[in-house]
Amino acid sequence: MTENAQLDDFDFNGLRRFPDVEAPNLFASDASDRLILATAAATLSALDDGRLAIMGDRYGALTLAAAAVFGATGIRVHQDGRSSELALRNNAARLGGAGSFRQLPLGPELFDGVSVVLWQLPRGLHELSEVADLMARHAGDDVQVFAGGRVKHMTPAMKELLRESFGTVTAGLARQKSRVLTAREPRRPAGPTRYPQREYNAELGLWICAHGATFAGTKLDIGSRYLLDFAAEMKPDAHRAIDLGCGSGVLAAALAARRPDLRVTATDQSAAAVASAKATAATNSLTGRIDVVHDDAMASFPDESAELIILNPPFHVGSSVHAGAALKLFDAAARVLSPGGELWTVFNNHLGYIGQLEQRVGRTEVRGRTAKFTVAVSTKSSGGGSRTIADRNSQQHFGSGAENYASERTWAKVCSPKRLNGGLSSE
Repeated sequence: MTENAQLDDFDFNGLRRFPDVEAPNLFASDASDRLILATAAATLSALDDGRLAIMGDRYGALTLAAAAVFGATGIRVHQDGRSSELALRNNAARLGGAGSFRQLPLGPELFDGVSVVLWQLPRGLHELSEVADLMARHAGDDVQVFAGGRVKHMTPAMKELLRESFGTVTAGLARQKSRVLTAREPRRPAGPTRYPQREYNAELGLWICAHGATFAGTKLDIGSRYLLDFAAEMKPDAHRAIDLGCGSGVLAAALAARRPDLRVTATDQSAAAVASAKATAATNSLTGRIDVVHDDAMASFPDESAELIILNPPFHVGSSVHAGAALKLFDAAARVLSPGGELWTVFNNHLGYIGQLEQRVGRTEVRGRTAKFTVAVSTKSSGGGSRTIADRNSQQHFGSGAENYASERTWAKVCSPKRLNGGLSSE
């Protein structure tokens, strides 16, 4: 039986994205997963237990297929997103393979002595550089890295960056709009790692620290900068605040620095963001004022427990332009805010979130608008928005994600940048 025929026996279509956003146009695997596995098939078939690491497996396609098709065990897995970690566990419970892998943080243990790495390439070059450097430092001398992705998201710079960490990098033939780069012969770096990087922002008077996968890196994006103009107005009597989707933690640090009466919790589903926010707090001597929590949309936070939440919501789900990620965070904020609590958001003008904030959180008022951005404050009413807490809590149950967010796909399509901003690709 050929490797491709073996892969046909694995139920890729049975994989789910939950608890990440689910919709008819969002998928749990794609052709690049199959191509990575097919390219590595001969090597995987002869691999000893515990010598395989998998990086960036979005919802478990690489991990569970490697276990089911090639009998891999002791697989070491790192996924940056908390929702990806949970999706892998959920899929393993449904499809089998729960005992075949360990989920590890990004660090030496992930790659120590491994012979094979399967890697869904990130789109960001800083993330690629940080991960490749770790592999080169800690993987076995015989390591082979099979790094793949969709052709439209791959650039020549990726191959060149891999060559900084590996002596041999070859590109395979494209298949089904996907391609795999194979890297061998790790170059052992002599000096310390460059991550997290840090940069001083003179305007804020703060250091910004960032690991490679962190949104905006060590820069302050212009939307977040505009939101900070309203820091003094944000529920002046609040004693605790949450920076939801904290990224580098720069908003949490700036709010803590400007409002010494506030204790701030920075939370993000990205492990890189959480590590970056911890570094930003420590570098600015704010560790005693900022707590950092790795969580998916505040799932572990109690209902009606927050006075103030700030949010610069994403309009991407992975590489797709989709409103579902923002809606999920609005619902999370509505659940966690106490009555009278405030959600402050900043977003691109064309995204039209005001109606959704009114419906999901409560009375919403525009506090500022530039040519590009809107800042709004939504106040939690005693019953939240028109969607009840019970409705929102139903999204936490496995199997409900597609029904809840797919029902809003028409609104998501209308509010997408592709529709409103002149042809930006939604793929």
